[in-house]
Amino acid sequence: MLIRYSFQNWLSFYQEAAFSMIASKELQHNDRVARVNKFDLRLLPVAAIYGGNASGKTNFVKSLAFAKSFVVRGVHPDAPIPVTPFLLDPGAENEPCTFHFELLIGDMVYDYSFSLTAKSVTEERLVRINSSSETVLYDRKAQKLEALHGSLKPKDFYRFAFQGTKENQLYLTNAVSQNVTDFRPVYDWFKSSLVLIAPDFRVENFEDHLEEDQPLYGVMSSSLAQLDTGIAHLGAEEIPLENLPLPDNLIAVVNHVIKSGGIHRIHNRDTNERFVLTARADGGIRVRKLVSNHNRSDGSRIKFDLNQESSGTQRVIDLLPAFIEASSAQCDKVYVIDELDRSMHTLLTRRLLEAYLDSCNAASRSQLVFTTHDVFLMDQDLLRRDEMWVAERDAGGQSQLFSFAEYKELRNDTDIRKRYLQGRLGGVPRILLSGELAASAPVNDGV
Repeated sequence: MLIRYSFQNWLSFYQEAAFSMIASKELQHNDRVARVNKFDLRLLPVAAIYGGNASGKTNFVKSLAFAKSFVVRGVHPDAPIPVTPFLLDPGAENEPCTFHFELLIGDMVYDYSFSLTAKSVTEERLVRINSSSETVLYDRKAQKLEALHGSLKPKDFYRFAFQGTKENQLYLTNAVSQNVTDFRPVYDWFKSSLVLIAPDFRVENFEDHLEEDQPLYGVMSSSLAQLDTGIAHLGAEEIPLENLPLPDNLIAVVNHVIKSGGIHRIHNRDTNERFVLTARADGGIRVRKLVSNHNRSDGSRIKFDLNQESSGTQRVIDLLPAFIEASSAQCDKVYVIDELDRSMHTLLTRRLLEAYLDSCNAASRSQLVFTTHDVFLMDQDLLRRDEMWVAERDAGGQSQLFSFAEYKELRNDTDIRKRYLQGRLGGVPRILLSGELAASAPVNDGV
């Protein structure tokens, strides 16, 4: 679970932005707050981030995307680090970008931070925390290992792994690649537990929707029907390989991959068609296309290509697997969704949130963080004050991040939506345009 996250000098955020999932003392919706008794922690299951256009909401998500990518994949040894510091201050471009995470992983808390420029990692620190003590596993300053805890044995191996760490690489990443197991939980959290969903996200394992014996098949179809999409169920239509709309050279590559075993997925982003290719026992290739099934007035069924569905329905199909998994008792992932309400009716978005929150309790370990413009969700019957955040950009172009829990005058019965739209809580666009939008027409002088 994400406990706290802060970052600095990243895109529109120059000063440190601090984001916390630690619950405040308020009692609203207390039954869904996760309890971690070992650390006396109460963690929120959800956070909504509001703000005007260009306020910094997406930049917050991009900071997490960069951190995930840099931890999991890193960069080529000779490549610059793709940092994007704040550019509206002349000195910021040469200052390091900083990322700091506090994470609950299993029954342990980890504090992990790193700072970097386009050239190198300037600092990196990993601390393991239990209920009674903190252990600094390592502390790196540029290319020098300032501290390495005595419990990490054999120490020579850890130092050897550090010596092989390039200046543009995290020690965490390089150490895990050399089978250092002590750091693996943090690496795995970034790789598998932190799930980022962009506005144009398309679910990858869509073959889970194709067969009745797949775990998602039933719940996806029933949920789509209940959300008034008009879809009776998702399914697969088998098509000949030669009908697959791919260049011949790519079909040859796919043919080689499939015959060597495994599964291959193809998503045509232009048409939103999705195909699953698998090897047949006779050496051929089986091609299945994801389709939606609708009921006709006479009781029969008809298949639709997904590109015949509305953009809102397509968005629901892509988001539903995340909501379904997050609602399961075993889930420990943190889903971060940019523009949750994109293309979806506000009632549909709210129902998805309600269904997820209804599944949350003291033992839950999943979390959902999302950005949105949907003020219909800004409702204390749905969200606590500490679950509602605002990104705001000042006159100098700097973004700030703050929670409604910081406003002590907000009570349980306050109409937060009204105050927000009135501009009394920040995070709304400063619109200066007035009058008509009319371009000057060229004057016809008769020439």
